[in-house]
Amino acid sequence: MPGWLKKILWALLAAFALYYIFTQPEQTATVVRNFFGGIFTLFRALAS
Repeated sequence: MPGWLKKILWALLAAFALYYIFTQPEQTATVVRNFFGGIFTLFRALAS
């Protein structure tokens, strides 16, 4: 994949993420909380 195309795709992804964060802050908080909660659960399961 050419470098310029990769940069455009990353810029579009960042723009979408910012749009989602500013238009749906409650859902964004839920997504982040669930993501980190899942990672914490995974590490806790691996440690036991």
